[in-house]
Amino acid sequence: MAKTSPTEFFRQVRAEASKIVWPTSRETMMTSVMVVIMTTTLGLFFFGIDTFFGWVVKILLGLATGSQG
Repeated sequence: MAKTSPTEFFRQVRAEASKIVWPTSRETMMTSVMVVIMTTTLGLFFFGIDTFFGWVVKILLGLATGSQG
């Protein structure tokens, strides 16, 4: 493996950094909106699943202890 001098390394880093294509403000906004929509949807989904399983466990524990409700 060839050794690279610090000067050459930074030159290569600068060359690679110049190849970066930054998203437009519209792309950033659309991505942000999609992230908010997806996290809200998943949050509501898991809230519903958690509520359902909590209800099932409560019913099962009620049956196990012999109490109603």
